Amino acid sequence: MEKKQYTMIDILKITFKCSKGHSSLIAFQKLTEGIIPSIRIILVAGFLDTAIQIAKGEKGIYNIILPITLVAALIAYSWISAQLIKFVDAKLEFALRESFRVSITEKIAKLKYKYIENQDVWDLISRLSKEPEVLLKKSYLNILSLVSIFLRILGILSILITKVWWASVAILLISIPLIIVAIKGGRASYDAIKEVSKHVRKYEYLEEVLRGRDAVSERAIFGFTNEINESWKEQYEITRKIQFKVNAKVFAKLKAGGVVTAFITTIMSMVLIKPVLDNLLSVGLFISIVNGLFELTQMMSWHLNYQVNELSKSREYLRDLSKFVALDELEDATVLPLNKGEEIKSLEFKNVSFKYPGTDLYILKNLSFTLKEGEHYAFVGANGSGKTTITKLITGLYEDFEGEILINDKNIKDYNYGELKSMCSVVYQDFSKYYISVKDNILLGDINNKEKESQEDKIKNAIKVINIQDVIEELPNKLDTPLGKIKEDGQDLSGGQWQRIAMARSIISSSSLRILDEPTSALDPISESNLYEEFKEVSKNKTTIFISHRLGSTRLAKEIFVLGDGSVIEKGTHEELMSIKGAYSKMYESQRSWYL
Repeated sequence: MEKKQYTMIDILKITFKCSKGHSSLIAFQKLTEGIIPSIRIILVAGFLDTAIQIAKGEKGIYNIILPITLVAALIAYSWISAQLIKFVDAKLEFALRESFRVSITEKIAKLKYKYIENQDVWDLISRLSKEPEVLLKKSYLNILSLVSIFLRILGILSILITKVWWASVAILLISIPLIIVAIKGGRASYDAIKEVSKHVRKYEYLEEVLRGRDAVSERAIFGFTNEINESWKEQYEITRKIQFKVNAKVFAKLKAGGVVTAFITTIMSMVLIKPVLDNLLSVGLFISIVNGLFELTQMMSWHLNYQVNELSKSREYLRDLSKFVALDELEDATVLPLNKGEEIKSLEFKNVSFKYPGTDLYILKNLSFTLKEGEHYAFVGANGSGKTTITKLITGLYEDFEGEILINDKNIKDYNYGELKSMCSVVYQDFSKYYISVKDNILLGDINNKEKESQEDKIKNAIKVINIQDVIEELPNKLDTPLGKIKEDGQDLSGGQWQRIAMARSIISSSSLRILDEPTSALDPISESNLYEEFKEVSKNKTTIFISHRLGSTRLAKEIFVLGDGSVIEKGTHEELMSIKGAYSKMYESQRSWYL
């Protein structure tokens, strides 16, 4: 995706680049579709005039064979090509899905992390990423259809101008205001789409709450279906009313223009009777032209305006596309981690301050600490104290911080993202559930070596450490069992079991720094403490960071950092912190009963 201002020409360029053959076939069909009506007028006029002459006895019956054959051939071509092009249309959409949709998805994957939490950007992305291949194909067809319509108008005008020049001028004068109305209507329609996008996201989320599996238990227990349904209806109605208001206004204007056009066309048809009486037009040409004029009326009052309206929407879509591609990317965002990353000998924060983009509140303030290779550390503190923010800075998700972060005495900004990925593995509280096999779920933690046979032993060791081997043994296909309910034989897991799978990914990773950011919230405190202890054992010679509200795991750490107001307010071993009877001691004492 190039960073530039996209125009209608780019619609043609992108479509041809994705599938030159299918684009060319559709273009040829659309262009002939615009030329054929003019040819048909001439052929039908010839057929009618010949039939009249035969009826008068001026020509023999055999003279009708050529005109009727040509008319039939033209009709047959129009019908057959219209049917065959549907297949080509589907193939073009598939090609655009493979290329254009992938390009949009890759761009989203490369965006800097600061955009992930920006509502305006996600409204923009939601408009662009919803069936982008359909939108692009539709825009391409709209351009070709518009060209086809103009060719059709030009053809009829060319016939008329040689016979009744003023009729051609009248048609042109009628077309201009209708096109202007259509352009304004298209712009208004896309503005409405932008306005309702945030409401669409809300009611789609509420729809998932009402229908999805994740909330089914709470729906049954708390009985909140009616209340959520009312909220869904409210958001849906806002969307519907905005769109209906715009569409009704545009529709009324277009149809009003169509009525005027039909009235003028009727008058023009009546006026054309005199040229027939004066032998300036043949009867066949008169009938054919009048039929063509009424077809043209229908086309100008609806099809032309519809195409211009849709093309105007496409122009607004291109503006959104231009804004989207201009968003900053994270360098090397989509590259795989290095197969063997650099070992982290030391990690140091030096007076680091950070506030999230678009806010004035500092989450971290002059934060300083040092971590050494092979040791176990814990970060504790109240919500909002900056624990998770630290992990996001260590893993390079955010770069706009003040101060320095040094890895092996080298500024973190001097490492590329592939290098940072290979150094760290993280299990977050809101870890992802992948509806693939158990084996593939775990192998995602070491993506570079997932095909190696030696990984089998690593997987077995990981599931043993996290104490989930009994669960896996009971699954129908053991490690090859698909998780989730997408596949027919898929199996779902409990929240705690999913968390253990996520931790297994971290265990098989070859990274030298392992971070557990409260991933055990679904476990009871004692199970959590035991799991951390097992994780510590398997992470020997690895640097580990434990982040948790519950302090049972902190006893395993060589050094504990207590965070408050974005900085370290206490640090030391468990015993040292308990002895000073500060913030940590109070937190631990309040939880002591959990571990008895």
